[in-house]
Amino acid sequence: MAAALAAGVTGCAGWGGGSGGGGPHSINVLMVNNPQMIELQKLTADHFTKDTGITVNYTVLPENDLRDKASQEFTSQAGQYDVATLSNFEIPIYAKSGWIAPLDQHVAADPAFDQADILPTMTASLSSGGKLYGEPFYGESSFLMYRKDVLDAAGIQMPAHPTWQQVADIAAKVDGAQPGMAGICLRGQPGWGQVFAPLTTVVNTFGGTWFTKDWQAEVNGEGFRKATDFYVDLVRAHGETGAPQAGFAECLNAMVQGNVAMWYDATSAAGSLEASDSPVKGKIGYAPAPVVETASSGWLYAWSWSIQQASTKKDDAWKFISWASGKQYEQLVGSEAGWADVPAGKRASTYTIPQYLQVAGAFAQPTLDAITSADPDNPGVQPRPAPGIQFVGIPEFPDLGTQVSQEISSAIAGKETVADALDRGQQLADDVAAFYRSREGQ
Repeated sequence: MAAALAAGVTGCAGWGGGSGGGGPHSINVLMVNNPQMIELQKLTADHFTKDTGITVNYTVLPENDLRDKASQEFTSQAGQYDVATLSNFEIPIYAKSGWIAPLDQHVAADPAFDQADILPTMTASLSSGGKLYGEPFYGESSFLMYRKDVLDAAGIQMPAHPTWQQVADIAAKVDGAQPGMAGICLRGQPGWGQVFAPLTTVVNTFGGTWFTKDWQAEVNGEGFRKATDFYVDLVRAHGETGAPQAGFAECLNAMVQGNVAMWYDATSAAGSLEASDSPVKGKIGYAPAPVVETASSGWLYAWSWSIQQASTKKDDAWKFISWASGKQYEQLVGSEAGWADVPAGKRASTYTIPQYLQVAGAFAQPTLDAITSADPDNPGVQPRPAPGIQFVGIPEFPDLGTQVSQEISSAIAGKETVADALDRGQQLADDVAAFYRSREGQ
């Protein structure tokens, strides 16, 4: 598993190890450079360290670099970092390999943390074998964002629970509604966490799957093909300019700048759309992730804290996690940085804070609904061999998904057919499936 994960998630970059932390009351934290984490870094010394006497030494990296370094660190159990931000993709895999420490005893000894307040879907996605291995810092699902004013001007009402066909019909009607405005933005950029984040949710609700329960690859199966044909046709006909290279950031910019009328993507985008300086603030409506054959289809993702098994400072590491993912931290961010910056999507209590709801009222409930309705164990119409909605929870998926995504981006660019792209993807998926069938004695 270590070899597979290193091949799939890392770039094989190396560095020196060492003991965790730089002193008896310090810990080392490896962290992704998302805005919410940068705010955490700013608040640590004057609040956490001042209150506990524990110094936190941060290493802050872009997402891809973070994944590389975390994989190398945890697979080797070098002990250089006590805590790292991992997602609900890595945590169950790392837990099964014994690379991260269970948190149950820490939670039991810290009733003020209030684990019951963490959204159940988050707790489930960060657990393995009945034990808890991660605490979310913030979480997200996916939903449809649309320009209410544009649809109103066209005499269109967004359904309360839209289907993908209804979304495609609306995209056709509002394409060109304003100068330079496309009907919809859908990611087309290669990457298992780029185009395949939204596309795999479409595959699920169209009845497709990457693998059957008994590890048969289905990448060129009927459901996968119908979903991909639909997605590629929609973005080519009514999607954003430069779709083959458009990821989350490009679609966010297109929505903010008024260049698209709709966008299906992460719920976390809403905070930027509703920011005080956003040109589209107050103009956006939010609808559940579109469906076909399933009741819901939104994904589930959480940047979360885990403790390295090799750490000798687990108690201090837990104190940091308890602070960073605790209720009082959200109050601190709200008062110090503003309520729009609160790391939401993880606690039920967040959605009862009046100050937060005042700034997030347009998207708070749709976000909560999307997260609580997500089911990583049953995201489609058939049983799955591994958990995951927008990904397959196996170490090989980053490499597999990235390779197949390159074919899909090529199809969006018109350089190959969807059928050819999926046939190539099927060959890659067959190799992964064969490994698991042999391992399970099939």
